[in-house]
Parts: sequence; C-alpha cells; structure tokens
Amino acid sequence: MKVRELENLGVHGKKAIKAALDLLPKARLKHAELRDKIGSLVQDPSAFLGDPVFSELARAMMGGEEGFQERAERAPWKQWGKDLDPQSIEQMVQATRLPVAVAGALMPDAHVGYGLPIGGVLATDRSVIPYAVGVDIACRMRLSVLDLPVEALEKDRGRLIRSLENETRFGVGAEFKKPREHAVMQEDWTVTPLTHKLKRKAHNQLGTSGSGNHFVEYGILTLDHPDLGLTPGKYLALLSHSGSRGSGAEVAAFYSKLAKDLHPELPPELARLAWLDLDDESGQEYWAAMELMGKYAAANHEVIHREIARALGVRALASIENHHNFAWKEEHLGKLVVVHRKGATPAGRGVLGVIPGSMASPAFVVRGKGNEESLLSASHGAGRVMSRTQALKTFNWKDVQRYLDEKGVTLISAGLDEVPMVYKDIHEVMASQEDLVERVARFQPKLVKMAPAGERAED
Repeated sequence: MKVRELENLGVHGKKAIKAALDLLPKARLKHAELRDKIGSLVQDPSAFLGDPVFSELARAMMGGEEGFQERAERAPWKQWGKDLDPQSIEQMVQATRLPVAVAGALMPDAHVGYGLPIGGVLATDRSVIPYAVGVDIACRMRLSVLDLPVEALEKDRGRLIRSLENETRFGVGAEFKKPREHAVMQEDWTVTPLTHKLKRKAHNQLGTSGSGNHFVEYGILTLDHPDLGLTPGKYLALLSHSGSRGSGAEVAAFYSKLAKDLHPELPPELARLAWLDLDDESGQEYWAAMELMGKYAAANHEVIHREIARALGVRALASIENHHNFAWKEEHLGKLVVVHRKGATPAGRGVLGVIPGSMASPAFVVRGKGNEESLLSASHGAGRVMSRTQALKTFNWKDVQRYLDEKGVTLISAGLDEVPMVYKDIHEVMASQEDLVERVARFQPKLVKMAPAGERAED
C-alpha cells in the first residue's frame, strides 16, 4: 500500500502516514481487509486506541497527544508603509506563529487576504502554503514597448481599441473558440492528476485576461535615462495583468483543501495557513502544479502581447515581466527556505519588475535593491483601500467618468469596483519602499480595458 492510496483512504499528515506505513508489515491482512480496516479507523479513530497494531495510527489521526505546537517565539518580520489596516497586520502576526515559519515581511500595499494578507511575504522551512501563494497562482505583470509612435494613441485610437477587443478575452470562464497556440501546451501536464484533467481548459483560456483587477492597457512609457536597451524618451507601451486563469484557481482550491485536511490541529485563525510538506507526495505534487501554472501564466501574457503586436503589424522593442502569487526556493538567514510572495514582487538586486497603480495613475518599472529585510520583495501594486461591495455603494459612473476625462484616460470597460478611488496613492506606496526598489521608468495608462461591470472578481 502506497502513500497515495493511504491519502485516498483519508490518512493525512506526515505523522499519520508514517504510522500507517509502519503498521503494514505487522497487520498481516489481505489488501482488501487492510483497506477496510483503515477506512473504519479513519471514520472513528477512538475505537482503535486499544488495538495493539492500529493504536498508534489512531492516535496520529486524532492529532496525537501534542495537538498544535506553535513557535516558541514568533518568527521575525518587518512592515513597510504607514497606516496599514489592522486586519492585515494581524494576519501577518498570526502567520508568524506557524511552526514552519522562518521570517516575514509586509509590503506597503497590504490588505486583507485569505490566510496571509495580500502584500504578505512569508519564508517557511521545507513546506509550502497554498493560500500563502494565492488563489490566482502566478498572477503577473508584463510590459512591452511597441514600435509605434506615441501619437498613435490619438491618431490610431480605433485600431488600438479593436486590438484589445479582439486579441484577448475578459470575464470569468472567458476562452477562445479556436484556442491560441504556445509551447507551454507541450509541457508535461501529467505532473499531477489534476493538471492532466485541466489541460483542455487551460488551452481554451490561453491568451485571455479574466476578471477582477486584471487588465490590458496602452499607455505612455517615460524613460528619463538610458535603460532597458532604449534611449531616453517617451514610448507607446502595452501593459497587462493576469494569471493562470481557471486552471490556477482549481489547483489552488484543491491543494488548499488538502492542506487543511492534513492539519486538523490548526486553530480556526490559522486554518487557511495550512501547509504541505515538501518531503511528502502532496507537497511535491502541489509544487509541480504551481511551477506549471507559473509557466502557463507567463505564456498567457506572451500570447496576449504576441497577438496584439501581430494584429497591429508591429514588434516589441523591449519587454519586462514578473510574477507575484508564487513561491520560490531561496537562501535567507543562512538556510534554504520557501519564500511565498502573495501580492508581492521579487526585488532581488538588479531584478526588473512592474508595479502598477490604478487605471488612472502610473505604473512603474522598477529594479530591485536586494533588501534582505524584505526577503528581496516589494509591493505588487498600490493596494486596495475599499472592498468591492463598498465601492459599488459609494461611486457612480458620472463622477468617475469626469475624473477619467481629467486624467486623459479612455476606459473601454470595467466595473465600479475597480475605479481609481478604491486604490491607495501609488506615489505614497512607492515613497515608502525606496529602500526596496529604484524607479527605472513610468507608465501612464491611456486606453484601458478590464472585465465589464457585473463580472465576479477572480483576482
């Protein structure tokens, strides 16, 4: 009997799996009888506490004698930014209680998330936390500088808008009737049973943009100094924000539930921070699925930019991209750890990335300074100051449209829950992390497309 079969029977957790494997040679039962016995034990472990062979497994299934053992001292962490909401700070504090926690950091765009706050960074020991990676695995940014004059934003506006309308799709479940092609679909999608099942959905959604805070937009990139292989000046650029779409969401849901099932000992406030051990099959499976979703999300952006450039008959002069909502194996504090960046941008020394503001405020191309205190991280955006529900109650399109007109922004589609006023001031956010990144260029949105009003958010 193998680990996967034991997990299918309901035996979860490193201690319980070990107890089950240890008892197999002692049980002296046929395979079917052993399955029935373990199945009964899973249903009622207390009935087997007196059994000479199965008692250790029963105690392990009941959480053993120890139950939840948090760190003797909370893991160290540091905060960037002022006036962060107390709930986000509390979520970060709770995360540092975990026995697998090593260190943490909270970015200036922080707001409440599932388990770990958005803008939360957490390093763990030999373990990965699905909810600390995020629901939209490998959500990322990509900016392409196009070989078009800035004047095209006015002179060729209609064609630019049509390219956004025709070359990607927005909304929950959005897909192409004729799937787009990319080498990512030749990757090994059988790395887990779930990703194998999701391959067709992923192919159909390749090159789509989803909903929530995801967007594709044209704008003006201002480069004040020679960089990115470009001379100083103003350029027309394309910026996109989206992730691994429905496939990533299903991977996140499946393994988040599995992690919670494996750690019934966690108190309610930590349940969404349940982890998978990277030495176990479940952790290795999730890691393989997460890595595949990372490749898929990158391909998703590449297809969007490729098809828009093709439709316009232009080429990209330069491209910059970065993940957030991901986990990396890195060395910090003298040891190899797993760094979760949930809504946080990698900011190792010299690493390029893009930090957006809102549909009417600038995004910045940045270069990381390699600050170890932040675990080589920076914010992934401006961060919300208002819930989607409250936004719908607070704003109206007449006032928002007047504001967008003042900023010179043409909004093709979006919901009221994504208007500029629901976000923090990106300039204040950037000022609070000057020790984390340096600004390389500034992108000002001009033609913006998001999912239309009424779409459920999936960010």
